Amino acid sequence: MSRITTHILAALLSLFTTSLYAQQPAKPPKGEPTNAKEAVAQKAAADKKIDEEYQALVVKLPPEQQAWERVLQENLGGFYLPLHKRDKVARRSNAWDFVQDDPKLPRVLLIGDSVSRGYTQAVRKAMAGKANVHRAPANCGPTSTGLKKIDVWLGDGKWDVIHFNFGIHDRATPIADYTQRLELLIERMKKTGAKIIWASTTPIPDNPATKQTAASIIERNQVAAEIIKKHGVVIDDLFTFITPHLAKVQNPNDVHFNGEGYDLLGKQVAESITAVLK
Repeated sequence: MSRITTHILAALLSLFTTSLYAQQPAKPPKGEPTNAKEAVAQKAAADKKIDEEYQALVVKLPPEQQAWERVLQENLGGFYLPLHKRDKVARRSNAWDFVQDDPKLPRVLLIGDSVSRGYTQAVRKAMAGKANVHRAPANCGPTSTGLKKIDVWLGDGKWDVIHFNFGIHDRATPIADYTQRLELLIERMKKTGAKIIWASTTPIPDNPATKQTAASIIERNQVAAEIIKKHGVVIDDLFTFITPHLAKVQNPNDVHFNGEGYDLLGKQVAESITAVLK
């Protein structure tokens, strides 16, 4: 066999081998699911492990902290509770951390949706040594949820200041229903004897796919402001405060903010609380 023929055969063998391997499906990296059913099973196993570690951690907590975790378990819901459990197991701080009150400092309660959740820790940082800053054990959602849950959120303790907002989740609520519920919520919060601060709702972008409009928030802020003034409640105008910074601090096509945005909002909220505590 000539040298040329040998080279040709070697080349054909190499081409055949390469083609054979190319036809075989690539194996997924070790530990990754091969189909949707396996992915669901892996997630369930991971969630179970997190839950077991979380429960083991909770039983070792002091009674007061265990009681707080039970409140969170009953109120955070299927989206936020798993996130909270992961944070606890990983020893990460979050907005729903148990707050050990310093009896010499005033008690502050933050009520609001995921935007409020986002700036909670920034408020705590800004008010360290000035106030005990708590937040409601939920993403407080719309005013309809507020009427059902307000007593749970207020708890049994005395509040010196309550800083609250309802708006983004009410963007499709009829104005008449929104104003009526808002009035009832304000009246309930005023019964606590706390100083009440209403935060105007931060801007949202237009989203034709979900029929979400920026105008819906402006309209609800306007009608809410009229009710707030009637009740003599303090206004923390977060809408006006954050609007000049939106291009830099609000996530694209989203109602939420980046870290810098939440830091800005948290400092503003802290300033509004500090003002009413003087």
